[in-house]
Amino acid sequence: MIDNTSYERMLLEFANRDERLVVMTAENRSAIRGLPASLGSRFIDVGICEQTMIGAAAGLALRGRIPVAHALACFLTMRAFEFIRTDVGIGGLPVKLVGAVPGFLSEANGPTHQAVEDVALMRGVPGMGVFCPADVEELVSGMPVILDSKRPFYVRYTALAPAVAHRVPFAIGKAERISSGSDVAILTYGLMVREADRARRRLEDEGCSVRLVSMRTLKPIDEDEVVSAARETRLLVTLEDHFQRGGLFSIVAEILVSRGLTSRVLPLALEERWFSPGLLDDVLETEGFTGEKIATKIAAALR
Repeated sequence: MIDNTSYERMLLEFANRDERLVVMTAENRSAIRGLPASLGSRFIDVGICEQTMIGAAAGLALRGRIPVAHALACFLTMRAFEFIRTDVGIGGLPVKLVGAVPGFLSEANGPTHQAVEDVALMRGVPGMGVFCPADVEELVSGMPVILDSKRPFYVRYTALAPAVAHRVPFAIGKAERISSGSDVAILTYGLMVREADRARRRLEDEGCSVRLVSMRTLKPIDEDEVVSAARETRLLVTLEDHFQRGGLFSIVAEILVSRGLTSRVLPLALEERWFSPGLLDDVLETEGFTGEKIATKIAAALR
């Protein structure tokens, strides 16, 4: 089930409370198509000009506004990267970047439209936060906190219905432990939380004790959750719809090295290639990222 209306409603409610909010887009209105009539001059569509949008957003932020800029994740993070780094990052401006169809959510789009290096790029910008909600419920609960933050943030947009129950209130830099276990810890984010939970259920049916953690924000990341997972389980799994280099696997490796820790780590990510386009379920099946295939890979590693 796809739900864009709750995100749109959240932005409108925030805008009604805070006149500083400005919603921007580079001709990517699918999640916010109902806002122009309500926001008037506080809704700006620059057309297919991501660089222009970021430059304008930085200017608005310098004048006390809170710009929320929407575009396809691949073009937002790559075409406008220099503008994000220079205009937003160097000044530490509170511009919020919302990337549509990141990772496998790009589905039938080919490599030119696949954002599978976006986390690596955005976490490389000093001061930039990275928020990867598991579903629309987490997106809507987390965005007001992101909007109130004084730092710039990149958000991997999702409109997917919740696949797990969220019991931990959202906080920047705080992961959500969905289940506890001692055999394996699966650390993941975004869309892959759903498949990780399916893998968890299958593994538990086979007698495996599984800890499942949704990292939520990859920058700042919940280092304590990573460290406890490494210390308290036999196998640490990083699962992501992103290139292996620069994403969660790299972040976890950095944490373990900096803490002087060793752990068996199984990275499940894209290695040196883009994914084959198709409908989402077909992409997951072809690339080996369904819950069943993830469980099979983890079980093999544990043996």
